[in-house]
Amino acid sequence: MPNPLDLTRVVAMAAAQTVIESGHLERRLSELVALRTESQNPAQAAVLKQYLSEMMRPMLLEMGFDVGLHENPVAQAPPLLLASRVENSDLPTILIYGHGDVTHGQDNQWDAGLSPFAAKAIDGLIYGRGTADNKGQHLINLMALKTLIELRGSLGFNVKVLIEMAEETGSPGLAEFCAAQRDALAADVLIASDGPRLMPEVPTMFMGSRGAVNFDLEVRLRNRAHHSGNWGGLLADPATILVQALASLTDARGQIKIAEWRPSSLTPDIRAALARLPTETGGDEVIDPNWGEVGLTSNERVFGWNSFAVLAMKSGVPDAPVNAISGHASATCQLRFVVGTDADGIVPSLRRHLDRKGFHQVHIIATDKVAFQATRVNPDNPWVNFVASSLEHSTQSAPHILPNLAGSLPNHCFSEILNLPTIWIPHSYRGCAQHAPNEHMPIALLHQAFSAMVGLYWDLGETKGPNTTVATAPSNKTAN
Repeated sequence: MPNPLDLTRVVAMAAAQTVIESGHLERRLSELVALRTESQNPAQAAVLKQYLSEMMRPMLLEMGFDVGLHENPVAQAPPLLLASRVENSDLPTILIYGHGDVTHGQDNQWDAGLSPFAAKAIDGLIYGRGTADNKGQHLINLMALKTLIELRGSLGFNVKVLIEMAEETGSPGLAEFCAAQRDALAADVLIASDGPRLMPEVPTMFMGSRGAVNFDLEVRLRNRAHHSGNWGGLLADPATILVQALASLTDARGQIKIAEWRPSSLTPDIRAALARLPTETGGDEVIDPNWGEVGLTSNERVFGWNSFAVLAMKSGVPDAPVNAISGHASATCQLRFVVGTDADGIVPSLRRHLDRKGFHQVHIIATDKVAFQATRVNPDNPWVNFVASSLEHSTQSAPHILPNLAGSLPNHCFSEILNLPTIWIPHSYRGCAQHAPNEHMPIALLHQAFSAMVGLYWDLGETKGPNTTVATAPSNKTAN
C-alpha cells in the first residue's frame, strides 16, 4: 500500500477506476439483488433480516465498523442495522442511510429474459429489483468508503451507517429508533443516497423531500350487488357517488380545489432556485403541458407544489363485469405535499370538504397508510456548498441542486429528530422504472457515481468538512 502521506486525490480516483474496471461493483450488486427483500410481503420477513446479517454486516465488519442489529421498536416490523467507525472523536462524523427492502417483484410483468431478483446487464443497463431503489445506491456509498480504507488505511473522518428494511412500507419504527438512539446516531451531517437525478449524466443534490399521505375513500351502501335492470334507477350507485366525490377534489387538469391542500412555501427564492434547473425528464416520458397548477413551471409543480393522485379504484368485478349495481366502491388516493402544508390538517380538511359538497356517504380510511413528512433544509448550509464543490471536481459538471425531492423519504427522522443538515446525492435517474417492471441502473451512472463518492469522501478526509474549500477541478479529467 502506498505511504498515506504520499497519496493525492488523483491516486484515490485511480483506485476508484481500478475497482470499476474489475467489475466488482456489478458482481456485488448482483448478490444484493438476489435476495427477495420485499417488505410488503410478510412471507419475506426472514429474508429482510438476512440482508442485514449476511450482506451488510460482514461487509461493514471487514471495513472496521462496530455493527449491531437492533429489534424494531414497532412490533412485527423488520430489524435495523446501526454501524459506526470512529477514527477520532475530534473528526467530523457523517451519517449514511439506506434501505435494503424493495417493492413487490412483479415477476410476470418483466420483459422476456429478465427477472426481478436475478441481475442482468443488457445494452449498458443492469436490470433487477433494487438496482436503483435502493440497494445499488447504498452499495455505491459503502464501496467508496471501502476503497479509501483499503487505499490508505483510514478515512480521516468518522462514519455511522443506518440501514432499515421497511422504507417501502413507510419506515415503521424508524422515527422511534432515531429518537431512542440519538446519542448513537449523533453526527455532523447526513449524506445519503436515494431518489433520481434530474439528468442521468449530471449529479443531483436535494436537501429534503415532499411528504406523502395515503388514504382510502370508500362508499359502502349495501352488502351485495343488485341486478342493474331490475334495480337501475332505484338504487344509488356507489361508484358514481365516489367518482363525483373524487372529481370535486381537483378540476379537470388536476388543480387542487381544497384550500388547505394548497401550499404557502413557493417563495421567490425557491422559484429562483427551481428556475436554474433543466426541464427535461431524462427519459422517454413526455410531460403533459396542460396538467397541473396553471401559472407554474414544470419544476415548480413537481418540486414546489402539492399533487393529488388516485392510485387505484375498484367497484364490482373489474376482470369479469356483470350487469349489476355494486354495493360498494373504493379508491386509494395520495397527496404529495411540500413544506408549507399542515400535514395534520390534510385528512380533517378533506372531511370538511366532502361534507360541504354533500358527500357524507364517502368514508375516509387513513389508518395504517404510508405517511412521510415534508422537509426542506436551507440550501445555503455550508455542507451543501462543500458537497457541490466536490461533486463538480469529480464529474466536471455542476450538480443540480433541488430544495427537495419530488418523491418522499423519511428525511424528517434525520432533519427533525436528529437535527442534522441533510444532503441526498441520488445515484439513479427518473427513467429507472423503480417500483415498476424492468427496474434498472445505467452502468455508466453506477461508475460515475462511485467515482464521485470516492472523491467526496477523499475531500472530506483531507479538508475535514466545509470550513475549507475543495480545490478547483483541473483541466484534465480525473474521474470518468
